[in-house]
Amino acid sequence: MILKYIPLDEGMMIMDEAIVKAKKIIEGYPETKFSGEEYQRFYECVYFMCTYHSSNEKTMQLYEKFRNSLEESIFSTVLPTLVNKQGANLLREFVVIWSNYKLMARWLCRFFEYLDRFFIPQHIELESLNGISFSCFRDLVFKKLYCRLIEAALTLINQEREGQQIDCVLLKNGLDIFVEISDYKGVNYYEDFERIMLTEISGYYSRLASEWLLHDSSAEYVQKVFWCLNREKQRARQYLHPDTEVKIVQWYQLQICALFWVQSLVIWKVVRYHLLDQIANKLMEKRQAENSGMVTVYQEILSKCAGMSLQEGSSSTSPEEWLSTLIANSAHIC
Repeated sequence: MILKYIPLDEGMMIMDEAIVKAKKIIEGYPETKFSGEEYQRFYECVYFMCTYHSSNEKTMQLYEKFRNSLEESIFSTVLPTLVNKQGANLLREFVVIWSNYKLMARWLCRFFEYLDRFFIPQHIELESLNGISFSCFRDLVFKKLYCRLIEAALTLINQEREGQQIDCVLLKNGLDIFVEISDYKGVNYYEDFERIMLTEISGYYSRLASEWLLHDSSAEYVQKVFWCLNREKQRARQYLHPDTEVKIVQWYQLQICALFWVQSLVIWKVVRYHLLDQIANKLMEKRQAENSGMVTVYQEILSKCAGMSLQEGSSSTSPEEWLSTLIANSAHIC
């Protein structure tokens, strides 16, 4: 390729054309495309400016222009779109914005690709173009809205748990972004969300356990436990994202296993602890009041229940199986 001299000001104006058109994607026009001629023009502009102007200072100006173009799009379009949104509306808009932002950033990365190939490798302190794309969105958007996004996701989960219809696809897409952003350096935002979610589950089922003990028979209590565990397993399948390492372990150990299983196992343990293990003595006392002559048999059932885990028995052992056994045994002594 024959070197062509492009004055700095002229080159910056050419790249402004590329940036303005790419910003249309984040402004709500994801169908925006660049022709082969446009791509070649913008790429060669950066190439000629970097190779003809041998000064690193000139090339660094292009590097900063790439970063500034992302930051400007965030301040002018992304944040104003999201800042006043709440709940499901916030999550829905956030998912769309993230998708459009990534598309815009990919185009800009292609135009400035020469920096990634030759300039950045010579300066190890500089972040890659893709890295800048992630860090700008993470630091300026995701961190700013993090608490509100968690609140929106938890609200949807609680609504679904209470029997309301929610958009499970939206919830899954939103949580997938937590994982995607966590994969690029720094804090694992999804694990933080998971810890908060499990804390809420603990409180929720502790309250339910107290209510059930007051109003239900022991057999009814066990049946409700069975139903809740099954529902939590279904929720994990619908929208909770398992850890990448768990996926690998499951692939080698089980070959075919639903990717949600480890997450549902954690939730299952929390639910079981608050609904059964933590109040086993109270449940036994309740059964004693119902049928004082069968305390020994019922205590044996509770002992088995307290000691059960998903790892016992065959590899196919599940909450449904051990609870089915528990219900069946409970029915015999009612």
